[in-house]
Amino acid sequence: MAKRILVVAASPRKDGNSDLLCERFIEGALEAGNIVEEVFLREQVIGFCRACDYCRDRDGACALRDDAASVLDKMAEADVVVLATPVYFYTMDAQMKVLIDRTVARYATLANKEFYFIATMADGDKALMERTFEGLRGFTDCLPGAVERGVVCGAGAWAKGDIEGSPAMDEAYEMGLRA
Repeated sequence: MAKRILVVAASPRKDGNSDLLCERFIEGALEAGNIVEEVFLREQVIGFCRACDYCRDRDGACALRDDAASVLDKMAEADVVVLATPVYFYTMDAQMKVLIDRTVARYATLANKEFYFIATMADGDKALMERTFEGLRGFTDCLPGAVERGVVCGAGAWAKGDIEGSPAMDEAYEMGLRA
């Protein structure tokens, strides 16, 4: 049975290295017969959580009127969520963190999802990327029934396109096939 997969691409740089890994994941996922949608956070207007508690009294509705609600709707409808981010100072970028923080109003709607993580960074030491994945796991650990299914580390990719030809491209494709 086909899974509904949402790829959340957080890179502010169009066609950057994490975008390229997302595309390879999507190729594999489509080949496996899944339904895939991709959301580019750079095309969304999403403000940061203001901790106003408006959502607590309104069944998860947020006081902010921006694009977060539509992205969260897509995440809630998906069976599988892929979180893809470039690594800035050994953690996820601000776009991803802002989205994650905005899930506070609706995190219960994200229960029982499968998650994949994709990250790229300039440094070639994959071990340093673990901080980024721990940050993403901090999010999924708060979601009831969330299961991490895989990660792709795109290390050593500074300039746009550096990831092409790397083993991470094949890993992303294979991960998409298994999704």
